[in-house]
Amino acid sequence: MTTELWLLFLSLPLYGLYLGAQSLIFRWKHGVLYAASARDEELPEGELLGRAERALKNFQETWLVYVVLILLAHLAMPGDTLIFWGAVVWGVARIAYLPLYLAGTFMVRSIVWNVSLIGLAMMVWGVLF
Repeated sequence: MTTELWLLFLSLPLYGLYLGAQSLIFRWKHGVLYAASARDEELPEGELLGRAERALKNFQETWLVYVVLILLAHLAMPGDTLIFWGAVVWGVARIAYLPLYLAGTFMVRSIVWNVSLIGLAMMVWGVLF
């Protein structure tokens, strides 16, 4: 398996971290029975659950770009150093982003998000040039 496919594979537990955080906080806030129901009535989400849901949505938006770039790299230029380091920067920043978002950290969270964007930009540059 190429390095790019390993990086793609390693992004799956990261996705699971975001999804798991949102899911566990949801069940903690509303209970397992409500989580198992059809959820026809809306319950207030609260601060922490709202952050977890927004963090998950944010991750899903950037993860799709990451997946496409990694697959393009795998097909077109496997082993590219810039793409590798861009993927690492993106992954490390996304790991740091979740607890910062859940804690409601001001400004640092946005800086970390921008670092993850730099990682994606590195990957784009590597794919294009």
